[in-house]
Amino acid sequence: MLHQVVSVLGAALILLAYVLLQTGRLASDTRAFNALNFVGSALLTWIAVVDQRLGFIILEAAWALLSLPGMVRRRPAP
Repeated sequence: MLHQVVSVLGAALILLAYVLLQTGRLASDTRAFNALNFVGSALLTWIAVVDQRLGFIILEAAWALLSLPGMVRRRPAP
């Protein structure tokens, strides 16, 4: 049951980021967008590891790692 809740939360966070991007409420270069993707994919990576699903481990871990630079990148002064 806990794994189902965690996996649904992870998927919801990734989908939320995508919906906000598509509706123009969030830009792809913002920390919020990358944080939603990172947390969502990190949760799904954890579930994939627990379930021993190598393909999903690779996919979700890569997704999480690719979100990191956008979260930690320094923003230029306005």
